[in-house]
Amino acid sequence: MTYDVGALRAEIPALQSGVAHFDGPGGTQTPARVAAAIADALTGPLSIRGRLTPGEVNAENLVQGFRRAVADLVGGDPSGVVFGRSATQLTYDVARTLAKDWSPGDEVVVSRLDHDANIRPWIQAAERAGARVRWADFDPQTGELPPSAVGDLLTDRTRLVAVTAASNLLGTVPDVAGIARLVHHCPGALLHVDGVHYAAHAFVDQPGLGADLFVCSPYKFLGPHHGVLTASPELLERLRPDKLLPSADTVPERFELGTLPYESLAGTIAAIDVLAGLAGLAGDGPGGRRDRLRTAFAAIERHEGALRERLEAGLAGLPGVTQRSRAAERTPTLLLTFDGRTSADASVFLAARGVHAPAGSFYAVEASRHLGLGDTGGLRVGLSPYNDENDVDRLLEGLEAFLRS
Repeated sequence: MTYDVGALRAEIPALQSGVAHFDGPGGTQTPARVAAAIADALTGPLSIRGRLTPGEVNAENLVQGFRRAVADLVGGDPSGVVFGRSATQLTYDVARTLAKDWSPGDEVVVSRLDHDANIRPWIQAAERAGARVRWADFDPQTGELPPSAVGDLLTDRTRLVAVTAASNLLGTVPDVAGIARLVHHCPGALLHVDGVHYAAHAFVDQPGLGADLFVCSPYKFLGPHHGVLTASPELLERLRPDKLLPSADTVPERFELGTLPYESLAGTIAAIDVLAGLAGLAGDGPGGRRDRLRTAFAAIERHEGALRERLEAGLAGLPGVTQRSRAAERTPTLLLTFDGRTSADASVFLAARGVHAPAGSFYAVEASRHLGLGDTGGLRVGLSPYNDENDVDRLLEGLEAFLRS
């Protein structure tokens, strides 16, 4: 099976600028098909959802098509797919809703490996409810977060565990399924999984992960800027978020405030179809979209893995560079620091050479502090499906020049 990265790159107009993009963890570049789907939705007849006029039908079809596409992506139920402005907004919404049933003495577990969007909403909700927050620490030397780091904190008062499926700073992929088995031994405890970084690099199996609640963001995998929450419809039926009196109380609509941006839904459908189409580029036969996504992500992982190996081999020959991403299981995302030089200076130097690798802690401030890097973080190098060997070589050449400068 081959992976035609050139064909994918040809679909992405932004790559014609000549910039080598290693900023995918902050948001990927957009294929023309995704932009066209957004434009088509906006310029066709469009109205409030319904089944009477062409505009109403178009809106309804986009909503249902969006839910089916996301369900295919994560292995979920279309009736459990919730649109949101961002993963952060969705997590805040569900935290406030769940906390209505928390009491003083209840406990919430968060991880220092996580993006702050999967930490602060839970801390703030727990504080308002009088619940206790317990911290799961990862190993700063290896970047690993073993299930025992969470399991040792669980009690019969645990109500919620929040953990990432992949660190956006280090790339670490914890054993979420192992964590889920421990969490679900606690009566009534739920597992909320931040899959924003994970869903860009791996085939998501939400039931297999054991995630009761899962969030991701299409703009991390070629789509438009918004978030998605997925859960079983049965769980969503139990939750009562604040809403307007006349707005729908059905699931999942009760979690979606106001009129949905139908154009964003169209873009997300197109992005997921682009990903599924990579199976065709790899020589896979037809079949359902879920099966094609499985094949496509296997090809993506091989492609990105080979590029990561090329990059790490080159970095090993550069003096004064520390590679902070060391977990056995991780996405193709590297955090680098430099002896006697700042990561911000490295980022500026590379940008002048047409290589975009940003520096910072990227909202994973607890992880950055736990690594001893304060709020500064490091240089994050994130590989995406459209990166190629030339990109990697340009990055290595740029870093070598930076170290000599």
